[in-house]
Amino acid sequence: MSRWQKFWQSQKNQRRVTIALKLVLAFFVLGFSLDPVLYTLSSAFSSTQGVSRQLIPDSPTLDNFRRILFEEPFWLWIWNTTKIALISSILAGAITTLTAYSFSRFRFRGRSQLLLLILLIQVFPALLAMVALFALLTQLGQFIPSLGINSHGGLILIYLGGAMGINIWLMKGFFDSIPRDIDESAMVDGATHWQTFRYLIFPLVRPIVVVVVILTFFGVYGDWLLPRIMLTQSNLYTLMLGLQIFIGDNYGQNWSVFAAGAVLGSLLPITVYLLLQDYIVGGLTAGSVKG
Repeated sequence: MSRWQKFWQSQKNQRRVTIALKLVLAFFVLGFSLDPVLYTLSSAFSSTQGVSRQLIPDSPTLDNFRRILFEEPFWLWIWNTTKIALISSILAGAITTLTAYSFSRFRFRGRSQLLLLILLIQVFPALLAMVALFALLTQLGQFIPSLGINSHGGLILIYLGGAMGINIWLMKGFFDSIPRDIDESAMVDGATHWQTFRYLIFPLVRPIVVVVVILTFFGVYGDWLLPRIMLTQSNLYTLMLGLQIFIGDNYGQNWSVFAAGAVLGSLLPITVYLLLQDYIVGGLTAGSVKG
């Protein structure tokens, strides 16, 4: 028996090797994930205009932050992005909750077909739908300008359609896990469907509703493609689009200012996550237990 075979026969040595391999993999994944973040931070404080090649810049400066805050319409970009993300996430949470409750509790003609249609629409490649969405908003804008091209309303409308598909299926499964005995008992006591939903069912599904709202907010906040296609007026730009237009107009010569804007723009979603992480973890955990 070789020395390696003797070593591997020990369960203690097997555990040590397994732990060592897991640590190596964890450090590799962590380094791969943190590398762009660290270099973005380094570039944000760099005194040079190009992308920083050093983890710690030689002459750290705050000029990049001053320029993006006071010489560029950064606050307008933040306001537009936050407004669109907040409205989209709240409306998506409300509409998704009511729709999923209806599919879960009511039986009506075409119910199964509608659920299947929602799923098919969700798996349809989003890039292939861009031309159709652009044409749709162009036609809609002729009748309702606030929902057409170059409007935040039109952008919110598209986000609502994109956010509801998978979330309806997710929340329907959550509603299905709640015993119908609760509804029947409430009906016997004279409660309406709305009263049953509001006072009995909704408190049970509140965690997953919060998760849907937060994840929708993050998705809309970080989106670049839809604003790039649907918005052309500078006063309507979102943060991601504004930063992309900024670096494009400067021919890629002000990456340090771009990095400063990226760092500042990331503060809001990071703050939201830190404040609401208990709700996110609690909602996902509750959903897995109920499902």
